[in-house]
Amino acid sequence: MDIYQSDSVMQILSRVFKLHRRHLHELLQNYEVYPGQPPLLIRLSERDGQSQHELAAQMRVKPATLTVMITRMEKTGLLRRGADSKDQRVSRVYLTDKGHQATTAVKQALREIEETCLKGFLTEEKLLFRRLLLQMYENLKDIEEQTD
Repeated sequence: MDIYQSDSVMQILSRVFKLHRRHLHELLQNYEVYPGQPPLLIRLSERDGQSQHELAAQMRVKPATLTVMITRMEKTGLLRRGADSKDQRVSRVYLTDKGHQATTAVKQALREIEETCLKGFLTEEKLLFRRLLLQMYENLKDIEEQTD
């Protein structure tokens, strides 16, 4: 289907997200950061040494999913795990030096992509677009809260 002929906002958003993800992946290939991993790097850059349980809750993923991601990122040298100093049953996750460098690259890539996405927008249009996206978020969040 021709994206320019679509009346579906969701179809257009879906295509935008696919292109966003593809370009982000291309920008981060040299850092061995793969799709799904940037949010984890950013969370750890905000507060290093979080427990796997805390990270899973923040990222809204199952602990098993996070464990697979962390294991893969350990193998590429981005993260390391360590036992909590007070409770040896708790596993904490830390960025390595390579992980810090990759996080800097992730943040720069996200800025570049956002700048590209919003190129040609007036300041007022950016603010309106943000407001509309937040309204969509709230509408969908309301549904989620009704089903809980």
